[in-house]
Amino acid sequence: MNIKKNDTVIVLSGKDKGVKGKVLVAMPSEEKVIVEKVNVATCHTKPRRQGEQGGIIKRETPIRACKVALYCPKCEKGVRVGYKMADGKKVRVCRKCGAEI
Repeated sequence: MNIKKNDTVIVLSGKDKGVKGKVLVAMPSEEKVIVEKVNVATCHTKPRRQGEQGGIIKRETPIRACKVALYCPKCEKGVRVGYKMADGKKVRVCRKCGAEI
């Protein structure tokens, strides 16, 4: 999985198609990511302690990593990822324009 935490991604399919957002959590073992303002679900919570408020909370739920693509700011669209060696380090680059991501 080539998507990491704090990456900017764009959703490729589903009800939130075309939405850009930042990855909040990456779960490589499950091949899922949580993206801000994408796949929002309403959760009805009960108060657990005395004096605590219950209510309806909106939260992001995980989506499959194959449904998002890394966003290239230079190309201004979702792109595939390539790798290059720069100064002895492996760096992710855009396959279209070659810019570092």
